[in-house]
Amino acid sequence: FKGGDTCEYLLSSGRFLGEKVWQPHSCMMHKYKNSEAKNCLVDKHIVFIGDSRIRQLFYSFIKLINPQVKEEGNKHGNIPFEDKSSSIKVDFLWYPEVNGSMRQRIKSWTEGSVAKPHIIVVGAATWSIKIHNGSNEALTQYKINITSIAPLLEKLAKSSDVYWVLQDPVYEDMLSESRKMITNEKIDAYNEAAVRILNSSSRNSKAKVKVFSVSKLIAQETIMKSADGLHLPESSRDTNAMILMNVYCNKIMKPIDGSCCQPQPPLTLIQKLAFCFFTLSIIGSLIISLIHRNNFRKNKLCADLESGEEKKPAISTPNVSTLEMLLHSFCKLGLIMTYFYLCDRANLFMKENKFYTHSSFFIPIVYILVLGVFYTENTKETKVLNREQTDEWKGWMQLVILIYHISGASTFLPVYMHIRVLVAAYLFQTGYGHFSYFWVKGDFGVYRVCQVLFRLNFLVVVLCVVMDRPYQFYYFVPLVTVWFMIIYATLAIWPQIVQKKANGNCLWHFGLLLKLICLLTCIYFLSYSQGAFEKIFSFWPLSKCFELNGNVYEWWFRWKLDRYVVFHGMLFAFIYLALQKRQMISEGKGDPLFSSRVSNVLLFISVVSFSTYSIWASSCKNKTECNELHPSVSVVQILAFILIRNIPGYVRSVYSSFFAWFGKISLELFICQYHIWLAADTKGILVLIPGYPMFNVLVSTFIFVCVAHEISQITNDLAQIVVPKDNSTLLKRLLCIAGFFSGLLFFSAMQDQSRH
Repeated sequence: FKGGDTCEYLLSSGRFLGEKVWQPHSCMMHKYKNSEAKNCLVDKHIVFIGDSRIRQLFYSFIKLINPQVKEEGNKHGNIPFEDKSSSIKVDFLWYPEVNGSMRQRIKSWTEGSVAKPHIIVVGAATWSIKIHNGSNEALTQYKINITSIAPLLEKLAKSSDVYWVLQDPVYEDMLSESRKMITNEKIDAYNEAAVRILNSSSRNSKAKVKVFSVSKLIAQETIMKSADGLHLPESSRDTNAMILMNVYCNKIMKPIDGSCCQPQPPLTLIQKLAFCFFTLSIIGSLIISLIHRNNFRKNKLCADLESGEEKKPAISTPNVSTLEMLLHSFCKLGLIMTYFYLCDRANLFMKENKFYTHSSFFIPIVYILVLGVFYTENTKETKVLNREQTDEWKGWMQLVILIYHISGASTFLPVYMHIRVLVAAYLFQTGYGHFSYFWVKGDFGVYRVCQVLFRLNFLVVVLCVVMDRPYQFYYFVPLVTVWFMIIYATLAIWPQIVQKKANGNCLWHFGLLLKLICLLTCIYFLSYSQGAFEKIFSFWPLSKCFELNGNVYEWWFRWKLDRYVVFHGMLFAFIYLALQKRQMISEGKGDPLFSSRVSNVLLFISVVSFSTYSIWASSCKNKTECNELHPSVSVVQILAFILIRNIPGYVRSVYSSFFAWFGKISLELFICQYHIWLAADTKGILVLIPGYPMFNVLVSTFIFVCVAHEISQITNDLAQIVVPKDNSTLLKRLLCIAGFFSGLLFFSAMQDQSRH
């Protein structure tokens, strides 16, 4: 099911998602803003030629440039439009019939000295039907006139974009008496004649007049809403204008969510080098496999020709060498990255726009919750936020976030606000988990730091190379990476205060609290000083990591949105571990966390707090205002959930193995969805099986989850090789990694220079 010519699909086929959202077959349509339309059409001249229906399309088109334009002026005359700020000129020329006058106007543009329009949109027929009372002679004359015009249009198509708009159907029951002769049967006959003649002409010419037939499909769904049975309702006209804008502008503006009419991006130098590396890895892995297979054949069980007895060779299976594991891992990774590239960079598979409905979000949520409850098992330990419980928490949150992304639920503000809490909860766990490790174990060694950084960043670095995307594009990984380094720096800087030292002298607890207060002060200062924040992350080479679209604003926005929650996670871990050390909480199997009275009071407060936050989030009216409050209040629902999940002894003693399985690969799931489950860098949906949406989601989801699981295994295998425990070996590996990133920066600079 190849994507094929997406421009042709955009002009000829599609369907409605809901009532007003048009989905072209196989590709995604970008919704152009006024500024984007002006940038695309700067210094361009566009001409619309035809009848009142073309005039409607003309007005919808110029409203994309200037929404303030009003439909006024001589309805049966020429209408000029000019945007002087962008030097855009759009003209409507009143030629309601395909006749000699229209031919003469078109012919004037083919003559050498006259400036040709960049875009020409032509269409007419209903006036011919009306004036000649639907006679066959009029149709015959229409064919003759189009035959004479077609070569002129083909000549113009060599240097301009020329579109012939087919006639939309009418709603015959609503037509006035003077238009009753305009029937759908007559319209079909005129359209058929136009298509046959234009296609016949294009076969003899390299240039081609593009037939704009998609408006017929749109009209079939919406013409019954017409005011007079002939002219389309405004929403349908706007859709046609947006399609026209996508056909012309997508190849110029290259919007991420506008895959229609976009050529496949050329391979960069870094992508070519990555392709060579993975190819060599695959070849190397195959050679080693063949050698092992050949050795196995030589040493396999063989029958003694004289006695007929079997002899077993006394050969022990050799251990897999580091080189073999490396080649095998990169071989698998190379095949997986090929799939990534084919899904989201090559024009091989189809892509579609998201369309949100309440059922598309909430029904899958209910389904996975039922599955999660079904797979309930006992935990190995009953501590607060034990490993199984945190894996379960990550798992169900990740599944909810995935459903949120594929359903396009970000357009529904209450859902958006709750998803923001789930992202904050991930960062809360980052603060809680890393603080707990450093505080309890006191291990500030380089090995631990490198292991964490490698596991967090390996997949993203590979995708940056293969998919030609900046590091900041995968915003969550830079976020958790920077916060990990902040946590490490806070606790590792002198004086290093750990639990063992603090147990000897209680004053060290105050020293740690002082460190946390200093951290909170720095966070508060940076959150209200955008200039200082941007200066820090604009220094080279940090800027190469955190810039997106030429600035670090996106990074500042993402960091600021959840700026306090990691601190909250660290503080919660400190308080919990202090209470645990002093045996002020009961973590036995089936026991409530506190005394019955205290537990009941805390449970009541938690339920009320959880519900209050949900009510507030559901009543949000403005995303900007709610985002301002979110960093300070998100911790309320997170703490409420932790208490509800851990205070009752039975609830703390069980977990969902279904959710926990997904939790173990949650990072890979979050990153992989960008390219092999969603499409166009998360803006759309990948379509492997067109025409069967549910079956397509099942198949693409199965592949997506398997790939994420395999990448998790590859990352774990490579982490043991790239980050060894031996310090001298680790130092050599770090020098190699530094060399790799230096080369990456060098080739990236070369690419930037060639692009400019």
